[in-house]
Amino acid sequence: MPRRTATMLASILTLIALLCAGVLIPVPYSEMSPGPTVNTLGEHGGEPVLQVSGHKTYPASGNLNMTTVRVTGADYRMNLFEAVYGWLSHDNAVVPHNTLYPDGQTAEQANQENAEEFSQSQESAKVAALRQLDIPVSARVVVGSVVKGSPAQGRLHAGDVIKAVDGKRIAQPGDVAKVVTRHEPGEKVEFTIVPAKAAAAAEKAGKPEPRGTRTVTVPTKKAPGDDRAIVGIQAGTDHTFPFEVDIKLADVGGPSAGLMFALGIVDKLTPGDLTGGTFVAGTGTIEDDGTVGPIGGIEMKTVGARGKGARYFLTPEDNCAAAARDVPAGLTLVKVDTIRDAVTSLEKIRKGDTGQLPECAKG
Repeated sequence: MPRRTATMLASILTLIALLCAGVLIPVPYSEMSPGPTVNTLGEHGGEPVLQVSGHKTYPASGNLNMTTVRVTGADYRMNLFEAVYGWLSHDNAVVPHNTLYPDGQTAEQANQENAEEFSQSQESAKVAALRQLDIPVSARVVVGSVVKGSPAQGRLHAGDVIKAVDGKRIAQPGDVAKVVTRHEPGEKVEFTIVPAKAAAAAEKAGKPEPRGTRTVTVPTKKAPGDDRAIVGIQAGTDHTFPFEVDIKLADVGGPSAGLMFALGIVDKLTPGDLTGGTFVAGTGTIEDDGTVGPIGGIEMKTVGARGKGARYFLTPEDNCAAAARDVPAGLTLVKVDTIRDAVTSLEKIRKGDTGQLPECAKG
């Protein structure tokens, strides 16, 4: 065989081998890319995203869009070619798989966690929005969940209102663990509770203070991995709203839409347009007190928002430096730390006073 032919054949075989390796060899990476963006003031799936009953609402135009990031699934393994293509793509990001799915998290576990975070973000968005408008919202500490096989199983139940632990009044979910961990494993803890059924009945009847308080004694055990005493519950907060606010968007996971949900609620409950008809998008977690927290995938979210026509992007303060490194043309990044900051900036946008906006600066 002539040397040139042999060399060409070897090159072809090597190329085929590399192609096969690129397709068949998995790499420990995942890809992030711009996801859908939904106007919280509009409709999704044929019905309004925000639905309020029992309180006067006002028409709202413009856009207050929440933004998302698409990610490859927990069980999906990228091949070498996909990873290289993602690295070369301007709008996508390839990151180590365990940064998105730590400790070997499965798809089912990831979906459950995202759903729980999304549900909590909706609750916090409603609380933050109403408090921003000085509408009172009552809160109480409840048993959020009970660990199977724990000392609390059969004694405490999800939804039970926790009034006190060892006679000490409980004001925040964290207060429960503080009291329980003062015990040695094996000691008993006294919970003063209102059973879930009695609390639900009182809420349905419109009674602010449910009856049926009783004391439940729960033994403690040693926590896995350390010497703390635990009973096996997760405490949470349950709110009672003066009217009904529903967020009809069940197919988006994670907590990052909280800020935009809260702003949409504020806009619906106040006269006029919060945006002045301008296309505003944004992201950020929201706490009950209105504090805005950072999120992941900020660069993909700004790209997705601008691609849909957004002119301004509400950006959590802690995400500003990363977002400002590569801002899509025509998009202004507005720094926010609280819902009050966001409302103030939206008022400036509505009035055309955009020269005074707190814009993100490069880090």
